[in-house]
Amino acid sequence: MPGILQIFRLGGVAAAATLMGPQQMAAQSSGTVSVPVVQPLPSNSDAEPQGVNDSAFQGYVQLLAARARAEGVSERTISAYTQGLTENPRVVALDRSQPGSSTTSAIPRFEPYRRTHVDAARINGGRRVFQQVSGFAPSIEAKYGVPAPILLAIFGHESNYGSYKGDFDLARSLATLAYEGRRRELFADEFVAVLKMADRGVPRDRLKGSWAGAFGNPQFLPSMYLRLAVDGDGDGDRDIWHSQVDTLASIANYFRDAGWRPGQPWGVQASVPSDFDRTSVAGKTTSPSCPRVHARHSRWMTVSEWKAREFSRSPRSAISVMASLFEPDGPGSPAYLLTGNYRVILHYNCSNFYALSVGLLADEIAR
Repeated sequence: MPGILQIFRLGGVAAAATLMGPQQMAAQSSGTVSVPVVQPLPSNSDAEPQGVNDSAFQGYVQLLAARARAEGVSERTISAYTQGLTENPRVVALDRSQPGSSTTSAIPRFEPYRRTHVDAARINGGRRVFQQVSGFAPSIEAKYGVPAPILLAIFGHESNYGSYKGDFDLARSLATLAYEGRRRELFADEFVAVLKMADRGVPRDRLKGSWAGAFGNPQFLPSMYLRLAVDGDGDGDRDIWHSQVDTLASIANYFRDAGWRPGQPWGVQASVPSDFDRTSVAGKTTSPSCPRVHARHSRWMTVSEWKAREFSRSPRSAISVMASLFEPDGPGSPAYLLTGNYRVILHYNCSNFYALSVGLLADEIAR
């Protein structure tokens, strides 16, 4: 849950290209933990428990309503989405169980994650959808500069190509998470955004999604939908719930907005020389976003500089392209040289495991 995207900021995703939501924030806090974003939700996800209609929660909902009113949401929509709204204890429990909310120091390994996220089912599903979208995918690639396999890998990770998207009531989940207070401003903003969506004609039966407020095929958060969702087929409806065209165009628009560089790979697996001195390329700066995630990356060097250090593989691009070294499971395990486009994937979900598995799945889909 991108999703978003910011799930996400997301990838609404605090701006859709830079704001972080529950998944990204959990991943960032641990530095290495990646949140599986395509797990089926419990069938009774929003039905039980009903929650307590207490006065404190109701008072807070009225504050959210006042904020929505001040931002132009109609009284009719405010009433429809706040009247009788109750807190959802299930959402609070799920939020508090997220990676990063505990003090465990265990460092998970990427390889088990890769096996479950870049598996045969997801690869074959991506190739099947690639065939289905072959008529319009080239035009999306040409317009936004993002390869279709990357878009499909996001689609596959976020909702298993649309097969499950979540069934929590978005307004209830977002109001609950804002009231809980751990990321109050993020979720208060998203609650107002979902009311704006309703006010602009998005039907209520579409306003369901993950417990953390992401929805649709790409698992956008409401603010991301308002800013970056695209009507790819020109029918007047930015339908990221049912339309493959709108879904892929919206993901592509997100990636372009986040700075995707056309013609560059996300990265490539690299062979590290046995006598390589890793301290010689240690990172010396702190990233303003995803700092704990980026902390495990080397400093940037050009492809030609990596070649000079006898790395046997490097990104298939101009020698002036910058790349950083990342060994997710440490020396002796698979290593990767990552370009700036990898950082764009991190905008969608601030997790090395997520971004690596998206890139590797995209490569398999394109193979």
